Amino acid sequence: MKIHEYQARDLFKRFGIPTNDYKLVKNPDDAVNKSGNWKQVVIKAQVLAGGRGKAGGVKLA
Repeated sequence: MKIHEYQARDLFKRFGIPTNDYKLVKNPDDAVNKSGNWKQVVIKAQVLAGGRGKAGGVKLA
C-alpha cells in the first residue's frame, strides 16, 4: 500500500500512535497562515516516491 505521509499520520492518530503536529497546505500563503506561532517548521513535498530530501522536497523554514 502506498500512501502519503499525512495519510499515514492520520492512521497513526486514529489508532493512538503519537505523531508530531502537522498542517496540510497547498501553497506558500497557506503555509504562512497555518503556521501560527510555531517558531520553526519543516515543509515536505507529499509525493509517492523515495529520495524526497535528496531531491529538495524537504525544507526547514
